Amino acid sequence: MYVYESTDATAYTLLKGPAYVPPAGLIRDPSLIRHADGHYWIVYTTNWTGNTIGFARSKDRKNWRFVADHTLPVTGLARTWAPEWFVDEDGGTHVIVSLDTTNTSTFRPHLLSATDGTLRRWTIPEPVAGLDRSNYIDTFVVRHGGKYHAVTKQETTKYLEHAVADHLEGPYVFAGTGDWAGWGSWREGPALAPLEGGGWRIYFDGYTDKTYYYSDSYDGLRTWTPPRQLPGLTGFVRHFTVLREQI
Repeated sequence: MYVYESTDATAYTLLKGPAYVPPAGLIRDPSLIRHADGHYWIVYTTNWTGNTIGFARSKDRKNWRFVADHTLPVTGLARTWAPEWFVDEDGGTHVIVSLDTTNTSTFRPHLLSATDGTLRRWTIPEPVAGLDRSNYIDTFVVRHGGKYHAVTKQETTKYLEHAVADHLEGPYVFAGTGDWAGWGSWREGPALAPLEGGGWRIYFDGYTDKTYYYSDSYDGLRTWTPPRQLPGLTGFVRHFTVLREQI
């Protein structure tokens, strides 16, 4: 895992790399938060197959310590990919993870929640209502305008789609499908970060053309600017997340 930082959400410079290598398995799809304990935490994909997600934490984003691999108690679980943090307004800490329980590379988002502040004990993963009807992966959720907004990759069509719900667990109703935002197909790994003035920036991986893109919205995630290439990182990085912090 490599760690970058930016003062303008566009030009990123390397802070440290490699910054973390797990004791076993892989480190893919890292998702980042700063927890109430003062540490930065990542949750990540641990392998191509299996039933675990990995956790590590750091005080400075440079030096990381492995915490644990957490086994998900889900029957028939073949692949456990792309876990993403979501911290709600009440401080509740959750992970949305893509699970393949059919061994056919068909994924459905599941939600698990931390049962205490140690982030070591979790609820049993449950399918996210409205996103469990088809083959969705890389689901990233933000809270905006009193609603929960999920941007998720339709794994069959390779488009990033947008769904909205009143509750984190759903049911989600799709507000944008296909090429609704003009980002094109063969996109994955969406990550959203708030901008000054109430806008949002989405980053996503154009993995077939080896280009990383970003796009902005200032009308509540309804319309987006044409995608632009993210300078400096194209061709190297894959499926990252961005944490905005006030200095």
